[in-house]
Amino acid sequence: MAYQAHVSERKKKTVAELTELAKKYNVIALVDMSNLPAPQLQRMRALLRDKVKIRMTKKTLMRIILNNLKGEKKDIDKLADYLEGMPALALTNEDPFKLAKILKENVSGAPAKAGQIAPKDIVVPKGKTNFPPGPIISELSSVGIKAGIDGGKIAIKEDAVVVKKGEVVSEKVASVLKRLGIEPMEIGLRIIAAWDNGEIFGEDVLSISTEKVLNDLTRAAAEVRTLAVEIAYPSKDTIEELLVRAYRGAKALSVEAGIITSDNVKDMIATAERAAEEIQKLSNN
Repeated sequence: MAYQAHVSERKKKTVAELTELAKKYNVIALVDMSNLPAPQLQRMRALLRDKVKIRMTKKTLMRIILNNLKGEKKDIDKLADYLEGMPALALTNEDPFKLAKILKENVSGAPAKAGQIAPKDIVVPKGKTNFPPGPIISELSSVGIKAGIDGGKIAIKEDAVVVKKGEVVSEKVASVLKRLGIEPMEIGLRIIAAWDNGEIFGEDVLSISTEKVLNDLTRAAAEVRTLAVEIAYPSKDTIEELLVRAYRGAKALSVEAGIITSDNVKDMIATAERAAEEIQKLSNN
């Protein structure tokens, strides 16, 4: 408990309560509540009721809580490396990927305001705008956006990252984004990372869609089956094709060697007939 040496009694009580509460759950996640208006927070709490308990406290106390839990939950203290933004503890027994999907489906876009932190790279895509030629070209240029005239309208020549993830949105960039109708900010709970049975999954992993996983598994299964057939590895998924290949190979070999069987006799006769026809053509010449 060295971490709590200079913590007030009130904060120690908070740490003790949250530590005991967290022990009851299989999954401990961090969610970022930055830029989340109160109405949206209440809606998310209602959506997650009976599935997830969300508890907010200071980052310092969260570090103490996670450190207190490491005796019972392997490597849980490493979750502290992901504390960023305005984090809160999300305690649940739900699969962390399912939780991430629920949160992602309930995120909506919002205009960027000066002073906000970009949750991801903010990109202005290339293409035509609805603006006629005018001063806006210099405004775009001032924030690193290359623009020109195309068909009587201002066009952005190439994709431009105007704010990188974690950087502060300037007033000038916020103004340009608003004029372009780009809403890069996310209103909702953003999952940062989750601890599940000794494993920590970052946002980049948790954000992978179910469709992508299924497509990857399908492609991998097809590639493995192709390889198994090529190396003649028998299994319930390859045996039928291997037997068909073996049969065709044996049949072709028997025909080539002139060995007559019940399976190749028709092919042998057809081959003999073609040979006879060729000889007849040559003799006629």
